Amino acid sequence: MKPETLNFFDKVYEVARQIPYGRVTSYGAIANYLGAARSARMVGYAMNGSAGKDVPAHRVVNRKGLLTGKHHFEGTNLMQQLLENEGVVVIDNQIQDFNQVFWDPAKEL
Repeated sequence: MKPETLNFFDKVYEVARQIPYGRVTSYGAIANYLGAARSARMVGYAMNGSAGKDVPAHRVVNRKGLLTGKHHFEGTNLMQQLLENEGVVVIDNQIQDFNQVFWDPAKEL
């Protein structure tokens, strides 16, 4: 599918699929990269609807590194477990060393 024919959610999924293993980004960073800087909430809605679309939604967190989307994952700590399996340290729903693991699509893509 050509990029210009993708809807906003599909564009979000394309960016999210490029987040490297063991790294995270934020809803706002994806929105900013897509030229929709005030659409972080829409990126969140896209992540909520990403089940079954082969999108690593667990790698998208809020701008402070909080696992604000964790209640959309099956099980009580699945989002945290997936991140920890990739070497990301999470304490009290907060990613530790957030600046070290943060991936900015505007700089990386």
